[in-house]
Amino acid sequence: MRKSDRDENRITTSSGNVFADLGFDEAEAQVLALRADLMAQLEQTIKARKLTQVAASKVLGVSQGRVSDLARGKVEKFSLDMLVTFAAKLGKPARIELSA
Repeated sequence: MRKSDRDENRITTSSGNVFADLGFDEAEAQVLALRADLMAQLEQTIKARKLTQVAASKVLGVSQGRVSDLARGKVEKFSLDMLVTFAAKLGKPARIELSA
């Protein structure tokens, strides 16, 4: 087995935050993780309500394309503020708690 093959197959234990594991600094990694988690929860809410992207776009006050970006997990296209606004518009107010 070539050295490069061994390196590709090496398993590294996660820190619990994929963004930190990818090399983002701690603060940015936390914000990215919050955004990704909130996006996933918003998408679950939209699916649970059986909303089409067009219907969801009307509820959220954005274009269907923005809902598509949300569904495809394009984290870089949404601020935490925008995602919190989406949650409120879906009747699921977001809350952030600081750990002890």
